[in-house]
Amino acid sequence: MQGPERHRAPETGPEDRPLKQAMLRGWCRRCPNCNRGRLFVGYLKIADHCPVCNEAYFHHRADDGPAYLTILLVGHLMAPLILIFYTELHLQPLVMALSLSVICVALSLFLLPRIKGAFVALQWSRRMHGFGAPEETART
Repeated sequence: MQGPERHRAPETGPEDRPLKQAMLRGWCRRCPNCNRGRLFVGYLKIADHCPVCNEAYFHHRADDGPAYLTILLVGHLMAPLILIFYTELHLQPLVMALSLSVICVALSLFLLPRIKGAFVALQWSRRMHGFGAPEETART
């Protein structure tokens, strides 16, 4: 086989990209395709492509979704902590405010890149926003 026929990717469907596996890889901040390359080049900056398998990520659209989900999760995790700190530990108000603030910021900083990685992996898995588009245009 010569020409473009031998370089054409085999036809794949959405079932070839398992959602759970991709989102777990994204949560670990790894490439959802190969699990070897890094998904991020900074704290929240997504790489343009995977350095290992060359999967393109430049067209992802995570936008504000990861931030909203982080706020939702941190708020729901902090509510019981506030109640416990207030009713059981009887801390001084300043100590309680400072400790809860530190916990809140640390939890937010921990969750935000992981949730963003999962969002990008979700988009990759479902072929949203251009993920998989070059294969589709090559077939037509």
